[in-house]
Amino acid sequence: MLLFLQLLIILLATKIAGDISVRLGQPAVLGKLLIGIIIGPALLGWIQKTEMIDSLSEIGVLLLMFIAGLETDLKALNQNRNSSLAVAVGGIIFPLVGGFLTGYFMGLEQSHSLFLGLMLSATSVSISVQTLKELGQLKSRESTTILGAALIDDILVVVSLAVMMSFLTTEDVSLGLLLGKKVLFFVVVILAGWKIVPWVMRKLAPLAVSEAIISAGLIICFAFSYFAEYMGVAGIIGAFAAGIAISQTKYKEEVEHKIEPIAYVIFVPVFFVSIGLSVTFVGILDQIWFIIGLTLVAIATKLIGSGLGARLTGFKGKSAFGIGAGMVSRGEVALILGAIGLESQLLDEKYFTSIIIVVILTTIVTPPMLKSIFGQKKEAAGTLK
Repeated sequence: MLLFLQLLIILLATKIAGDISVRLGQPAVLGKLLIGIIIGPALLGWIQKTEMIDSLSEIGVLLLMFIAGLETDLKALNQNRNSSLAVAVGGIIFPLVGGFLTGYFMGLEQSHSLFLGLMLSATSVSISVQTLKELGQLKSRESTTILGAALIDDILVVVSLAVMMSFLTTEDVSLGLLLGKKVLFFVVVILAGWKIVPWVMRKLAPLAVSEAIISAGLIICFAFSYFAEYMGVAGIIGAFAAGIAISQTKYKEEVEHKIEPIAYVIFVPVFFVSIGLSVTFVGILDQIWFIIGLTLVAIATKLIGSGLGARLTGFKGKSAFGIGAGMVSRGEVALILGAIGLESQLLDEKYFTSIIIVVILTTIVTPPMLKSIFGQKKEAAGTLK
């Protein structure tokens, strides 16, 4: 019964907040992120973080990345692989150094400072994907580069985390096994996307049941996501790969057309709101300068590092800056790293809440930055037409 009330509040609040955000000239997703803070424990307390909300939220982000995969041009993704690699590497090195220096000057232990830098190196493009989709830029070269860079970023950060934990904690982490699982994941996914996915779609599509095609698409999406998590890769990478695989079949249009209502009616709004539910303002004044300083470092290092990588591989001015902006959001990836750091004692508990707020602030500032860059490009394109 409580769940019904929570869904009622979330759906009504996100629709109103999204509309207000658009009327103010910002992407709808910004309003949906902010309303999570307002109706969550930080302010009104109408919605609390529960296991059910977390589950619905996880489905929401998987569907969001599945849709992104469906709309991604595989040929363009391959053509921009060098740019994606440069953006990912720049977007890891600069935040890693910036986070380490910030922690060092704050008096943190060396191991804690290093882990802080690794947390800032993470990227979650789910919010960027939604913003670019709203702006009609999801199929642009810049967007394709951001998506490719996020794939590489995820692999490099997870490998770096394993290396760090093998040296700085007592946990036994096999680097060879970890790398082997990553390689195996991508080999299996590529082969499955090439041979198995088209076969599964052909076999399930004719079944005499309602919505057989979209059901087949979701089966593949969740199968890829499960396999990704099992192999130590983020589930959103699996969902994105599933979308790309289906986009190469004749069923792409129907799956894409029918998945959006499923995703955007319940699951995606819950995901946006859930981000704000982690915010709490208790004791925030005691660490306000730490939060402000770390937020500025987090934003600047991704903008500079990823933007420089884009610039060195042929992107000009605003496009390079836009790619950097698209990599700023740390989202759920950094939240997961934070939980791992807390458990392995690489992150001091007294700083955990402040760092979570920093992660959420990087997520909130991403839509306006993308709007300021890609919104102008969209208007310019409209003028040319």
